[in-house]
Amino acid sequence: MATPLADISAAALSERYRTVRGQTLALISELQAEDTVVQTMPDVSPTKWHLAHVTWFFEHFILQQNLRNYSPFDPRYHYLFNSYYHTAGAMHSRPKRGLLSRPTLAQVLDYRSHVDTAIQQLLQTDGPSKPIAELVTLGLQHEQQHQELLLTDIKHVFSSNPLRPPVSQSLKRRPTTAIAAYSYASGPTGIHEVGASGVGFAFDNETPRHTSLLHPHEIGQRLVSNGEYREFIRAGGYQTCELWLSDGWATVNERGWQRPLYWDEGLEQEFTLGGDAEIDDNAPVCHVSFYEADAFARWAGARLPTEFEWEVAAQRQQQEGNFLESNIWHPAASNGEQFFGDVWEWTSSSYSPYPGFRPLDGSLGEYNGKFMCNQMTVRGGSCVTSKLHIRASYRSFFYPDARWQFLGIRLAKDKHDN
Repeated sequence: MATPLADISAAALSERYRTVRGQTLALISELQAEDTVVQTMPDVSPTKWHLAHVTWFFEHFILQQNLRNYSPFDPRYHYLFNSYYHTAGAMHSRPKRGLLSRPTLAQVLDYRSHVDTAIQQLLQTDGPSKPIAELVTLGLQHEQQHQELLLTDIKHVFSSNPLRPPVSQSLKRRPTTAIAAYSYASGPTGIHEVGASGVGFAFDNETPRHTSLLHPHEIGQRLVSNGEYREFIRAGGYQTCELWLSDGWATVNERGWQRPLYWDEGLEQEFTLGGDAEIDDNAPVCHVSFYEADAFARWAGARLPTEFEWEVAAQRQQQEGNFLESNIWHPAASNGEQFFGDVWEWTSSSYSPYPGFRPLDGSLGEYNGKFMCNQMTVRGGSCVTSKLHIRASYRSFFYPDARWQFLGIRLAKDKHDN
């Protein structure tokens, strides 16, 4: 973490804890117990598992070390709900999380209540000492990341159901406005500072702040739209091997990809969190892999931006406060240059540590550092990312074949490509 909430009061931290934990429960308010158990592919975790895992995080990393005489809700849950912290012990196989009919949803909710009571007791007993405040803050940021995952995962689950149920009737797509032809702006060049500023919370993978050299380039003034991506499909983009990286071409043929995830064969309808809907030509295309984003960029005579080209351009947007009023549920086409809160934007940068990066001490060092290999960096946050996470330095990462997240495309060009 970068600078945490150093002087936060016990009352403020306690209220923040109640708010974030309550937001998680609000997201599942329209789900049935049966919905929370299903796992449709290894990347997707059941809703019930998310609810339990974020609770395990507070129990294992905070309560068991800091609350005197704390009694775990059920010691067996450590094995079931540890995710990838190998230094913390053995864990249940990720692809088999959907086989866990027990504990029941009701038992998981009881587990959450048990841990919530203990966390509040810890905050009221000792106050937010700096180490505890940092851990609780990290736990809440972690839960907000899982709120995003919960929504992307349940969308995949419901899309696999022939009834095509909406996750919520309140999640109907917002109307979009007409968009101008795709255009580019000159990107900043020279040496620029990137990474977490040191003010407020940041994940360790955003640190340390350092300099990056940007060569002359242009960067797209908005995201690629559904309508533009449909043109790529109809022009034979998925049948033109010259457009694809070798691994991408092999993946497309092996998996039979012909369109973005959730689009129908007629390229007219898509599945959304609000159920089936007509594809909006003006909205940003999403649920495309890095391979598809890279192939589209090549077809368009462009490339994907590096993560630092993206970040330096986004810094100005952040300074000007150009954020969505509401970054919830579906990408909109009215967010100016759309740097924040529509879709995660693929970059051409591999997910790697910054110069001088140091992971957190102990098992928490596995939070980000262990994934810095074979994945690509994405920027900007999506329509289901917590608004508290939206900042120019925020970075996430996915394997290049990932499509179930809200992943989209911004283009860039080298200056001499004109």
